[in-house]
Amino acid sequence: MNVMTPKPSQPAINLPLSITVLAGIMIAIHMIRSLLLSPSLDLDVLVLFAFIPLRYVATEQSLVTFPGGFGADIWTFLSYAFLHGGVMHLMMNMLWMAIFGTAVAWRFGAVRFLLFSAICAIMGAAAHLLTNWGDSVPTVGASAAISGHMAGAIRFVFAADGPLGAFRRKDKAAYMSPAVPLRQALANRQVLTFLAIWFGINLVFGLLGGAVVGGGGSIAWQAHIGGFLAGLLLFGVFDPIGKKPKYQGPHLV
Repeated sequence: MNVMTPKPSQPAINLPLSITVLAGIMIAIHMIRSLLLSPSLDLDVLVLFAFIPLRYVATEQSLVTFPGGFGADIWTFLSYAFLHGGVMHLMMNMLWMAIFGTAVAWRFGAVRFLLFSAICAIMGAAAHLLTNWGDSVPTVGASAAISGHMAGAIRFVFAADGPLGAFRRKDKAAYMSPAVPLRQALANRQVLTFLAIWFGINLVFGLLGGAVVGGGGSIAWQAHIGGFLAGLLLFGVFDPIGKKPKYQGPHLV
């Protein structure tokens, strides 16, 4: 009598631990701010941990003294990424991180992924600072880091044996396909289409500003671009997978 052994079911959501923990921290921070802090105390948290370009203007020019001193001048380049402007802002970022961050996290491993994410967030803040010098509006959100995840993912997900390639493999090995050089990746039609759409959306954000989000806020699109370019250019520094070998022609038998 043959007994069929059922195959173990695949989990509906299969996220790397680094993504789960990072998302959990961001959700917990937002819940604490929303449910436990008074509006005045939440404002203190925002001023202390959000990224505010006005902080870097000379005190005698700005006539504003920010808490945290020199330490906050440094840590807000990263801490702003853990704060969000509302539930919708948070959920949208968590969704995109689950999609693009997962691909990069499976490939890089936890330590490389977290360091890569931090640098993309920092470069996003730097780009925002350079293009909004002296602005007093706090900048919050993980979008710059997630933009870096998007840039890193397009370096390998469209490979023939990648998760979005011709063979569309679904196992973890699909995320380990050797990446092509940046110049060759930028010649890929799928990559170019993605870039055109992504930069087009951010151009709309830049032109329309708060009108895109109902006037209640604005999109820090410069931070998006800073994080994206950092992810695109620094991918090779963090990528643990060897380079794709040059094509030598078919094997003859």
